[in-house]
Amino acid sequence: MKIAPTRIAISQKQRRFLSAVSAVLTSSFVSQLIWPFIENQPAFAQTSAYCQLAKEQVNQKEDLRRAALSGKPESQQAYFAVLNKHAREIAECRQKTWPQTQAVWLRLYPCDVRAGELDRVLDKVVNKGYNQVYIETFYDGQVLLPVADNPTPWPSVVRNPGYEKYDLLEKAIAKGKQRGLKVYAWLFTMNFGYTYSQREDRQQALAKNGQNQTSLTVVEDGVINDEFGEVPGNQAFIDPYSTQGRQDYSLLVNQVLKRRPQGMLFDYIRYLRGVGAASVSTKVQDLWIYGSASQQALLQRASNQQGRDLIQRYLTKGFVNTNDVQAVVKQYPTEQEPLWQGRTPRPILVATPVALRQNSTATTAATTASKKPATGRQNVPTLTPTPTPTPTPKLPDTGTLQKDLWQLSVAHAVQGILDFFGMAIQPAQRMGMPVGAVFFPNGNQTINQGGFDSRLQPWDRFPAAVEFHAMSYGNCGDVSCIVPQVQRTLSLAPPGAKIIPAIAGDWGKPLKNRPSLEVQMRAIRSATPQINAVSHFSFGWQEPEDERARQSCQW
Repeated sequence: MKIAPTRIAISQKQRRFLSAVSAVLTSSFVSQLIWPFIENQPAFAQTSAYCQLAKEQVNQKEDLRRAALSGKPESQQAYFAVLNKHAREIAECRQKTWPQTQAVWLRLYPCDVRAGELDRVLDKVVNKGYNQVYIETFYDGQVLLPVADNPTPWPSVVRNPGYEKYDLLEKAIAKGKQRGLKVYAWLFTMNFGYTYSQREDRQQALAKNGQNQTSLTVVEDGVINDEFGEVPGNQAFIDPYSTQGRQDYSLLVNQVLKRRPQGMLFDYIRYLRGVGAASVSTKVQDLWIYGSASQQALLQRASNQQGRDLIQRYLTKGFVNTNDVQAVVKQYPTEQEPLWQGRTPRPILVATPVALRQNSTATTAATTASKKPATGRQNVPTLTPTPTPTPTPKLPDTGTLQKDLWQLSVAHAVQGILDFFGMAIQPAQRMGMPVGAVFFPNGNQTINQGGFDSRLQPWDRFPAAVEFHAMSYGNCGDVSCIVPQVQRTLSLAPPGAKIIPAIAGDWGKPLKNRPSLEVQMRAIRSATPQINAVSHFSFGWQEPEDERARQSCQW
């Protein structure tokens, strides 16, 4: 009796999987044939207009990744071959496709230490056509360093038992490079986070305003926090003049550099943004210059004792009046007027000495007498000079002094940011590593008469050698509030600076009142064709379900 062969139904996914892992099931001889075949295939562009890989390529790679988890050399070789192949394809596509640099912002989680998880995430980054990835390394008061090698004052992101030596940042950099990705470490700068603010030995490093508030005790901008995933309770801004804060951050930067990223990005190079009326700084008490280090540095900007005393009075009261000016002039009578950096003294009126006045009077009298006709003996009168009283110096104008003190205070707050940023980027620059500044294009605005955006973000004064990552996150439903931010950056950035707009959204669909990434990119290219690099915030926005799963995995 003949039995007909049974037909076993095999799904498309199973067939794809069997095809992909055939190298694992065959002899080593066959695997040696498969390896060079995959490795030596010419890179052909199965990519979209934005260099995204075709679905078949994505599925094949995912099947090979799963097979490689077995640890068998043949399976791993097949997977690595596809990684190399896709890296070549993306590189070739990006060379001939606008923009040549397309980056994505990525946050890693403790769940990403699971076997194969980091590979899966970075494969998705490549699949989307990116050739750069910005890995969040220092954020929300924690750092992407292993517990066993973290000398900084911040806790490690990965604190899973048994993973004390697991260096997620180092592995992400290595795996990114393996896929042809240029990996940047992305760090918060002046926002040190809640954990730092709770240390008793770091209280003097926190920034304070004129109400003795820190950034944790003022009202937060809930809209901004919700928009970009910021946690209100984690925004602890530091005094950029604090020696302790500078030492702590320098240690952090150098620890990150040991992992050899291919670039570093610095975010939060600014002060806190206030809410409502507090979003504009209009008086000295609004400024974050009341930390002890900042106050001392401001007083040292005085050029004489009158200036130092008046600055102190201005900080204490928030204004100066005529009584204050009279008091400092009286206390230091040998000084002409209050002076500090940037303030030009008034010209001094030099009085004519008495002897010169006498000679001048005698000469005039003699000349007059010589013109009179001689009429015998002439009595020349004795000239007695009339002493001229020394005039009382006029007090400096109080209104002018108050205006000058306000400008000095704002300049001092801004200089603190610039100095801190300069300190932060120096180690990477010494290594020849690219560094970038992340900023809001409107964060440096003057508002009305004499007011300033409370963030005081002086990005237009950043060095031209850094990359300018302009967060062009306008959310008005179309590109009319996004493109102008890019244009503003181009108009104010130093000549020769590399501008890399960061836009927010998702591929193929609008998100959070913003057009799709494609629509935004086309508009930017049309309005500013000189731009040739763009980044996307963020991987989590494009993969929300994936992001949630990685945040909450069970151990």
